[in-house]
Amino acid sequence: MTALTLSTSGAATLRADALVVGLAKGAKGPVVAPGAEAVDKAFDGKLATVLETLGASGAEGEVTKLPAPAGLKVPVVVAVGLGPVPAKDDAYDAEALRRAAGSAARALKGSKKAGFALPTESAEDAGAVAEGALLGAYAFTAYQGGENKLAPKGSKAGKDAKLPLGEVILLGGKPRDKAFKAAAERAVAVTEEINRARDLINTPPNDLYPESFAAVATAAGKEHGIKVQVLDEKALVKGGYGGLLGVGQGSAHGPRLVKLSYTHPKAEKTLALVGKGITYDSGGISLKPAGHNETMKCDMSGAAAVFAAVVSASRLGLQVNVTGWLALAENMPSGNATRPGDVLHMYSGKTVEVLNTDAEGRLVLADALTRASEEKPDAIVDVATLTGAMVLALGNRTFGVMANDDAFRTSIHEIAEEVGEASWPMPLPADLRKGMDSPTADIANMGERMGGGLVAGLFLQEFVGEGIAWAHLDIAGPAFHEGAPYGYTPKGGTGSAVRTLVRLAERTAAGDLG
Repeated sequence: MTALTLSTSGAATLRADALVVGLAKGAKGPVVAPGAEAVDKAFDGKLATVLETLGASGAEGEVTKLPAPAGLKVPVVVAVGLGPVPAKDDAYDAEALRRAAGSAARALKGSKKAGFALPTESAEDAGAVAEGALLGAYAFTAYQGGENKLAPKGSKAGKDAKLPLGEVILLGGKPRDKAFKAAAERAVAVTEEINRARDLINTPPNDLYPESFAAVATAAGKEHGIKVQVLDEKALVKGGYGGLLGVGQGSAHGPRLVKLSYTHPKAEKTLALVGKGITYDSGGISLKPAGHNETMKCDMSGAAAVFAAVVSASRLGLQVNVTGWLALAENMPSGNATRPGDVLHMYSGKTVEVLNTDAEGRLVLADALTRASEEKPDAIVDVATLTGAMVLALGNRTFGVMANDDAFRTSIHEIAEEVGEASWPMPLPADLRKGMDSPTADIANMGERMGGGLVAGLFLQEFVGEGIAWAHLDIAGPAFHEGAPYGYTPKGGTGSAVRTLVRLAERTAAGDLG
């Protein structure tokens, strides 16, 4: 992991491999951002002019490297774009700082130490820069000689492989200021868990399957004081978890339901988080077409997000009880697999006619939602890479938010936007429920094709306990990024929704959600 240090050192005297400064887009050209005054002085007040000559404009995500002048102790200055200059008296947006820091950290891959002299007037600013840098520095190296315990023994890093930036030095970080110190510690805890979630998402499915995922969760529970309970196949059969068993029965790797319990002695509220954990999704008998299988190791991203959020809550010592439910299964075609037309007896007692075995995530979530509801939490949030329909509706960077309570849905949306995760509130139209009527069972796992993401939400709602506020996050778009990295977002697993869940837990602990 990349280390984080708060430093009172001046930019001119810092000894490191590089120094990162901010460049904003002004009306008449690029403008050097606050924090880089000493660097600008070393360039005789002409840093913006030099950068403009090199083609820099201050646009978001733009990275320009140039040799440092004699007045600095670092060999390289890295100017990163922050986007438009804020209006008078306004501070730089936290997300702009995160993305800029992430872009710079990615550009410094292979460096041991870099100073970040970006605008940090407040502890919140410092926390945003720290988050962005630590997330941007991420690299999945488990199969190139990294330390991921799931990697094959004896794997070696390639000769040309570059390790992530080793240390982020946050200049202007005020290490003796309690608020700055707390912001830095929070950034480290949350980003380490987001990056652990990314590692899990990126791990090949021959190494990450329900049993091995459960083992990772168990080990983390012991490390962070979280109680972990794992229901294996025998326990699932005994308990009547027909959804999990039905999805997992076609695989040599049996399903698991993992319960993670973080409790605080002074907690007054309890959150239940439920994650879809399909460690590989072939589609089952309703096999996915060619070109749609290659990234299906990411279908457990919801469970990874829930896992990361519960561990983060424990590391931060939040005054709220948080229970995570990981619904883990591998969806494979075989002679034992569930067939289209089969009827599953769910944990809730309802029966479900399976019309499409590739609509499997809702089946494992249904069992977990029913089980979570039995404990009568104050609210339930489920997270899932659930439908391609949501990607068609909102694209690759925005997740949909559905809920049985409008105020709760609004709160989740606002929280997501606050922490820099793009989301959009979506409805649950009652008229779409009729499409899931089955002549054979209580409900079918498929309904109308149009509005498929909303149909899936309506299906899940059927398994939420009465009187419990519930929200459903469909992260199918942003969970796995197949394009070029940008900002602090890497190629591959992103850790989508972790920051939203952690802030929800923080707000609940503070009593801000009523």
